[in-house]
Amino acid sequence: MITNSKIRMGVYALAVAFFGGAMLAGCNEVVAPKDAKSQDRKIEVEYERGPHKGRMLRVGDLAVEITIFEEGVEPEFHVYPYWQNKPLDPTEVKLQVTLRRLGPRVDTFSFEADGEFLRGKGVVKEPHSFEVTVAAEGRSVSNSWTYESYEGRTTIAQAAADANGIQVEKVGPARIDRVVDLAGRIELQSQGRAEIRAWYSGRVIELTKTIGQTVQKGEVLARIEASDTLRTYQITAPISGMIVERNVNVGDVATQAIYVINDPDSLQATFFASPRDLEALRVGQPVEIRGLGEQKTTGKIKLIMPRADPSNQATIVYAEFQNANRSWLAGMAVEGQVTVTSDNVPLAVRTQALQPFRDFRVVYARVGETYEVRMLKLGRQTAEWSEVLGGIDPGETYVSKNAFLIRADIEKSGAAHDH
Repeated sequence: MITNSKIRMGVYALAVAFFGGAMLAGCNEVVAPKDAKSQDRKIEVEYERGPHKGRMLRVGDLAVEITIFEEGVEPEFHVYPYWQNKPLDPTEVKLQVTLRRLGPRVDTFSFEADGEFLRGKGVVKEPHSFEVTVAAEGRSVSNSWTYESYEGRTTIAQAAADANGIQVEKVGPARIDRVVDLAGRIELQSQGRAEIRAWYSGRVIELTKTIGQTVQKGEVLARIEASDTLRTYQITAPISGMIVERNVNVGDVATQAIYVINDPDSLQATFFASPRDLEALRVGQPVEIRGLGEQKTTGKIKLIMPRADPSNQATIVYAEFQNANRSWLAGMAVEGQVTVTSDNVPLAVRTQALQPFRDFRVVYARVGETYEVRMLKLGRQTAEWSEVLGGIDPGETYVSKNAFLIRADIEKSGAAHDH
């Protein structure tokens, strides 16, 4: 006797309609449309469980109990056969299980007897979300069953996804930069500051500049009458820049610095590196310099001091940069990001796309209007990119922005990990 039975079951099959007309409130809350009836969205579809807590599939005398075994091994099928409700010798049964996953992938498993059960040949890879077809033959009886077992899956109308800023892109290669973050401040370079003093003791006869005025190298700044010879001499600017201090007036005896000149173009970023960070730093490495607001520029490490501060073991690192528009000022607090290595990797996803799911870090793949988890094995990570070592295929479309909205809808749907 040949019997065919088609069973449509699963914890998710009745819960996918939520987003068909749903709207997302704010930036982190998923709500049902206004005309939706109040209901618990975690819909449990019960099915018969066997002695091993698996899914029982029955037609006539021949039945099988489907389980996925995960204790101490990678997930694998363990299937227990029965005849007239009693255990059947697995050697008397031929079995095949086909998993149709979201997208084009289909996994087919053959089985071999192992004690009291049939063991599937191969790993049941995550996510355990698929349409299952089971074909069993035993004692001249052939049965087949089909059921749905979904987890981490939801359906969202394209219009709703677009309206709420859900963006996607394809998994592919990326450049992974390893960076070192530093804190510091903007300082004048040593050649960017000059104190203007009298060459010989004497009285100030003339001053040509005041605070805030710019000067050019070689420009006359003062005339001094020497006390011993009463001869008058002039003092010129040794550098170009701006007068930031004027400490004497005409008629004073010049015993201190007459002027102080700062060159606003001769600035440098001074950073403080810990011993751990210092190991990766080299002269010539690029540095992104950021102010406390939106201000930023690029520079290069020009000097790493050959000594550490005994009190905190920090080493001073100097970076040079251009201050053409004079937007940077000495004394400003800054942060630096030094790119110490740069590698091209064949597969990466946006770090902001990563979400927690059970004990995994996941992204959400999209096929049509359906979204489903992809459990990832990750390598190197930066704030922008995360290297993928496994769990998603090249070219697969995934949610790169606002993925937390997908997670929220899946968590509300109660699409559980259940076999």
